[in-house]
Amino acid sequence: MPAPRPKAPTHRPLVAATPMAFVKAIAHAFALRGLSPHAALEAAQIAPSDIQQPDARITALQMEWLSAAAMQALDDEALGWFGRPLPWGSYGLLARASLSAPTLGVALKRWCRHHGLLTRDITLAVETGGDEARIVLTEHRPPGGDGSLREFCFVSVLRNVHGLACWFVDSRIPLLGASFPFAAPPHADAYRVLFDGPTRFEADATAIRFDARYLALPIKRDEAAMNQMLQRALPIQVRPYRRDRLLVQRVRQVLTTQPLDAHNADDLAALLHTSARTLHRQLKEEGATLQALKDEVRRERAIDLLQRTRRPIKQIAAATGFQSEKSFIRAFKAWTGVAPGEWRDRGGP
Repeated sequence: MPAPRPKAPTHRPLVAATPMAFVKAIAHAFALRGLSPHAALEAAQIAPSDIQQPDARITALQMEWLSAAAMQALDDEALGWFGRPLPWGSYGLLARASLSAPTLGVALKRWCRHHGLLTRDITLAVETGGDEARIVLTEHRPPGGDGSLREFCFVSVLRNVHGLACWFVDSRIPLLGASFPFAAPPHADAYRVLFDGPTRFEADATAIRFDARYLALPIKRDEAAMNQMLQRALPIQVRPYRRDRLLVQRVRQVLTTQPLDAHNADDLAALLHTSARTLHRQLKEEGATLQALKDEVRRERAIDLLQRTRRPIKQIAAATGFQSEKSFIRAFKAWTGVAPGEWRDRGGP
């Protein structure tokens, strides 16, 4: 029996963005078992003839219905990717085994290690280098046996672990990028929805990248939350988390390291792979404002340069992101009560 179909949300319209290629992949998983996908397609309100329309799209909710019905019908949460099925509840066991971890980094490393106990067809690893963290997928056997399910497998596994990571820390974890070893598919535009940040095809590695500081965040969920999530786990792969627990730190870093590239909200938002409207809203949810953060970073930078160097005030104004010396002097007086030249002559406050 397929899983009960959840009701469609009524608070916002559903956008059909999921490529029909993924529906076709699920139908192929049924074919590999000599079974018909018709009941699963019907549960998701997808006509069998639609599979042959490569440009067609379905909604995320339809994909949830289809995946849930297919996983139970096949008793395989991997939907035909691996040499042996992963029985219903396999990914729930992985999530439970990681719940007691103190930080996201430990949880993800544990999840990746335990995934190797379920199948050897792929391995997953958490890697860090500099300020970036990566979750890397390595292929050892072509998904589907002949590689026919390769794209669907890679996309699903990476979206699964990314969604679980966001859920563990109750925070949006914006991606710096995703990479895949195959050529760009005809539906490559859908990857802008599947993964935030740029997607690179024909890459050397299958991976997603994000700010390494998220690995230090503590796990925010408990057993009760886990039980509730597992009653309907698939939405965590597409849930658009609004809160970003590191947003203030990320904004401060950009303002500090790239002051000349972040003159306004639009420029800063572009560097953070979001929109200015979303940036302002999320900062408000964190109890901060962009102007206050800019003032704080500029003030620290200006004071540091005044203390350590004899650079002219005009150069310090430019180095702290001001477009004119007058506007810098005016802002500095608002911060400290005195002009920057007087502050330097006094040797500080």
